[in-house]
Amino acid sequence: MKSSQANNLTEGSIIKSIIFLTIPIIIGNLLQSMYQITDAFWVGRLGADAVAAVSLSFPILFFIIAFTGGIGLAGGVFVSQYKGAKEHEKVDYVAGQTMIMAVFFSIIFSIIGYIFTPQIIGFFGASPSVFSNAVSYLKISFLGIVFVFGFAVYQSLARGVGDAKTPVYIVLGTVILNFLLDPLFIFGWKFIPAIGVGGAAMATLFTQMIALVVGLGVMGRGKKGIHLKLRHLKPDFKLMKKVVLLGIPISLEQSSRSIGMILMTGIVAGFGTIVLASYGIGGQMIMLVVIPALSLSIANSTLVGQNIGAGKIERAEKISKISTLIGFIVLTLIGVLMFIFAKQIIGFFIPEDINVINEGSRYIRVMALAFGFMGIQMSLLGTLRGSGNAGTTMKITMTVIIVQILSAIILAKYILHDELGVYLSMPISSVVGASLALIIFYRGKWKDKKLIESPEVKERIKEECEIAEVE
Repeated sequence: MKSSQANNLTEGSIIKSIIFLTIPIIIGNLLQSMYQITDAFWVGRLGADAVAAVSLSFPILFFIIAFTGGIGLAGGVFVSQYKGAKEHEKVDYVAGQTMIMAVFFSIIFSIIGYIFTPQIIGFFGASPSVFSNAVSYLKISFLGIVFVFGFAVYQSLARGVGDAKTPVYIVLGTVILNFLLDPLFIFGWKFIPAIGVGGAAMATLFTQMIALVVGLGVMGRGKKGIHLKLRHLKPDFKLMKKVVLLGIPISLEQSSRSIGMILMTGIVAGFGTIVLASYGIGGQMIMLVVIPALSLSIANSTLVGQNIGAGKIERAEKISKISTLIGFIVLTLIGVLMFIFAKQIIGFFIPEDINVINEGSRYIRVMALAFGFMGIQMSLLGTLRGSGNAGTTMKITMTVIIVQILSAIILAKYILHDELGVYLSMPISSVVGASLALIIFYRGKWKDKKLIESPEVKERIKEECEIAEVE
């Protein structure tokens, strides 16, 4: 199937389109998390210091990828709108420009990160036994940033044209390969030397390189909605500027989430080991909830983007309302189940510690009944992002983080004098975020945003097409 015939999400059943996109994205995100689980499984065989080294390195890498990921998400928004407008050459053109930026920015971060790895690890106060392992793991990870970031951008572009399945197949293959390569590079085998903790990073580097090459190959063949050609890789700085300007607020939004997590962990740490352990397990449960919410948000962004590009504003609005209702219902049901089985969930992770089981189940029950509001917030953020209102999504996200941190401090330290104040900050901030998103959505100004009607960009792409036809 050629690029021009790829998935059209501007017609047909809305619910079917939402499910068609969301389920593969959920599977892909779950598979992507298997990289960390696989590394933890094999590195755990090396001892506590090795596990600590990986645990210390992950937030650093997560922050960088989250910060730079705005470029890919912005490219995906442009691509989805051009796809909806049936401007297929422009889809390919924007995809090429986005990939160029992905390589450029990732190389810069890779060089800087590699050079300053010891200083970065030292800033976190790692013990000598953890320091050397963390430096080894992080240095190799920085060398592979270009592949990790490049594939992430490919996923955003593929989802932008409605191809959510192909990235899942690629991730599934590389996750399996990563599980097989981890022990080879960590422990060594025959002619392969034992690298230790760095071997886990080496396996990820190798598999992500394969993933990116396959992704580029898919775009090069042009049968999945994007047909990338060499002429699309000629730098167009004016178009790049438009993508970057949309990507900056998305990057700030994504990276602010990781900063908020770090700050909240610091507040919780003041209440002792049991509360910290309970909060940590509860955080893992939130991540499981965030995956379907985030996946629905990404799907909604693509659907809204394509329909706005096609000029079907009313359909885009209807899609948003349906996906928001789905998000609220699904996450509320998940919350109810977690509320009922809170003790069993905590006991599965720490079966022997009754104090952590009791405290952890208390935390889960406090936050579980507000999961539906998280579904509303995430879905509508996808709408705003897909329509090009990335600055608004950034403001909402930052407001939610600030509300959560301030309410945690005020409630826990000055009003309740108890960790319950920290737990309550999550549902409070979720309700605030959902309320803000609903108010902005129903005001309707998000429908006025124009991304793809720049005469300069249209003229430039037209010239490129005419040159290609002459050649």
